Amino acid sequence: MAAWRIGNIPVTVMKAPSHEEIFSVTDDDSFEKMALEIFRFQAAGCPVYREYISLLGINPEKVDSIFSIPFMPISFFRDHDVITSGRPDFIPAAPGPAAGRIFLSSGTTGVKQSRHHVRFPEIYDASLERTFRHFYGDPAKYAIMGLLPSYLEREGSSLVYMVNRLIQLSGNDAGGFFLHDQEALFRSIGRARIAGLQVLLIGVTFALLDLAEEHPCDLSDIIIMETGGMKGRRKEIIREEVHDIIMKAFGVTGVHSEYGMTELLTQSYSQGAGVFRTPPWMKVLIRDSHDPMSHSADEGSSGGISVIDLANIWSCSFIATADLGRMHAGGSFEVLGRYDNADIRGCSLLAGNDLV
Repeated sequence: MAAWRIGNIPVTVMKAPSHEEIFSVTDDDSFEKMALEIFRFQAAGCPVYREYISLLGINPEKVDSIFSIPFMPISFFRDHDVITSGRPDFIPAAPGPAAGRIFLSSGTTGVKQSRHHVRFPEIYDASLERTFRHFYGDPAKYAIMGLLPSYLEREGSSLVYMVNRLIQLSGNDAGGFFLHDQEALFRSIGRARIAGLQVLLIGVTFALLDLAEEHPCDLSDIIIMETGGMKGRRKEIIREEVHDIIMKAFGVTGVHSEYGMTELLTQSYSQGAGVFRTPPWMKVLIRDSHDPMSHSADEGSSGGISVIDLANIWSCSFIATADLGRMHAGGSFEVLGRYDNADIRGCSLLAGNDLV
């Protein structure tokens, strides 16, 4: 252990947990213990997060539950390099702050993209595979198909990386990416059926709606998963309307969804009705819209979504998103929308500060 200071407060630097320890979390008690350990590690080792905590006047040594951990506004990934320094045990000669991979948010015209420096992509890969197996089982059972125009047309998309990695894990060539060739997509679905594979079609919302309008047909035997987003291609409509259009066009009884983002290393999945569930090393809390330091996990509570992603150990595991949500039973949650044209409170705290 070593001693750091946040402002005038001395902080004990904890050793970084291994990713196997992170993925061994099984219950609320072990989750909270690991979350607090990672919090103290990042409070000392991540300059941006350390400065933010200092400006809030919080003593990390007095943070004793996940509900008192300060969550860093997600916009910091847009304006700063969010990187936690240190050397993990699982790599003999770990690189310095330079990232092994950089994921970029999709952004819109005139808006600066968020950048997530992923020092160790193998942790992302492990989290992705374990999460998929947790909810869907062996990837080898699936023909995984990506309908992701706009994402495929740019560099640095974490969503494209995710789908490509799942295709690789499936170990078969019945899936793949489809940009604009919808006929090729249907041919691939036919080949997968013949091979006895379960088709998982992962599509950005506007592309799935285009497909529903132009090629309605019986796809009742496949899993359709929408990832959200119109990307300026269509008028924004509510989730229930999107799912209703897709279900009527393809005869499916429900639409699955994926909740992930550039700034996270773990995904949540909904297997219907827009209710998302997280793997054991990830947890969502609901942030009071009038008090960003106040959080709840009570069923029925609504407000801003804050995420604890323990796999995000080498950037920041505690992120206040720009999404609005509602808690459901057992730690599941629903995404209600986004804050309108407003950054999360506290985002201005680092403005004008020179970071180490």
